[in-house]
Amino acid sequence: MTLIDNIDKSRLPIHVAIIMDGNGRWAKARNMERSAGHVEGVNTVRTVTEIASEIGIKYLTLYTFSTENWNRPKEEVDALMHLIVVAIERETPDLIKNNVRLTMIGDFKLMPQEAYDRLCKCIDDTSHCTGLTLCLALSYSSRWEITETCRKIAQMATNGELKPEDINADTISNNLCTSNIPDPDLLIRTGGEMRISNFLLWQIAYSEIYVTDIYWPDFNKENFCQAIIEYQSRERRYGKTSEQVK
Repeated sequence: MTLIDNIDKSRLPIHVAIIMDGNGRWAKARNMERSAGHVEGVNTVRTVTEIASEIGIKYLTLYTFSTENWNRPKEEVDALMHLIVVAIERETPDLIKNNVRLTMIGDFKLMPQEAYDRLCKCIDDTSHCTGLTLCLALSYSSRWEITETCRKIAQMATNGELKPEDINADTISNNLCTSNIPDPDLLIRTGGEMRISNFLLWQIAYSEIYVTDIYWPDFNKENFCQAIIEYQSRERRYGKTSEQVK
């Protein structure tokens, strides 16, 4: 039996989010340029998207490029942005073939206009797909998202569209970038770092967290399946006792 055979298809996480970490360290360990790690990481994106779709995951969100990443050396930023766009364009026919719908969240005002337009074309081309939704968190940070949400809700209150006392958790959730996506059931982080890195802070309030020391370029289908199996071994209580859940 393979690991995929050990997965209980009746208890799958609906939404898996991944912090794809370790590209640079993977390249450094091989005496290669950091860009080589990013290139190899693209292959892992394809691999993980394929296995997530095959298993039956409904939503897969990948932390592709943070707002903080804009502070990296310009050469690396330019190379990363070019790589992301070219890779998505190249993969779009296969996304359509596999019924995968592409979407993205983030502060797109910071992105080069050409890169944004080309990615939007890929999103439009896959908009009819009804299988896995692949969400790229691109030029994204959770603090930016929550700040923008606060501004939006404050403007609604100023306009008389809602009263401050009527604001609740649903008001916030419904005005986030992910308002049309369920919160992640499982958050995976590769590369071994024990932090969230400003990713989906509101949405992962009750997500199960799985951290592996494996660098993203080495993360394969079996590793993804192992994360799902680990998720299925946990008891999700949402603040309740085990007895209440049972």
